[in-house]
Amino acid sequence: MNRNEFDAYCKALPATANVVQWGNASVWKVGGKIFAICSGWGEGTHEKFSFKCSDISYSLLIQQDGVIPAPYLARAKWVQREDDSSISDDDLRAYISAAHEIVARKLSKKLQKDLGLAD
Repeated sequence: MNRNEFDAYCKALPATANVVQWGNASVWKVGGKIFAICSGWGEGTHEKFSFKCSDISYSLLIQQDGVIPAPYLARAKWVQREDDSSISDDDLRAYISAAHEIVARKLSKKLQKDLGLAD
């Protein structure tokens, strides 16, 4: 997955917004809360994908080669895919969808309803 594919995938998720910050990182939010980040954009750099995950996913993923606790966000159960060999693109998409859901579920019920995320 590259940054353009990442951005297109995140954009297709419900009620998302994108900002570019922190040295040109693509930061995706739902309800103003971050759920996924792509950093390392530019010539000669490798794109790294970070995302929020469940406690059990966090415990399992950080044991894989090529996946690390996300810098500055590990305490909040975020991981960072360092290279393409660690998590397949299909699995990355599934983890990003799960991250979106985890963050959306923590929003207030009113905000969930306002964003069209409530059942």
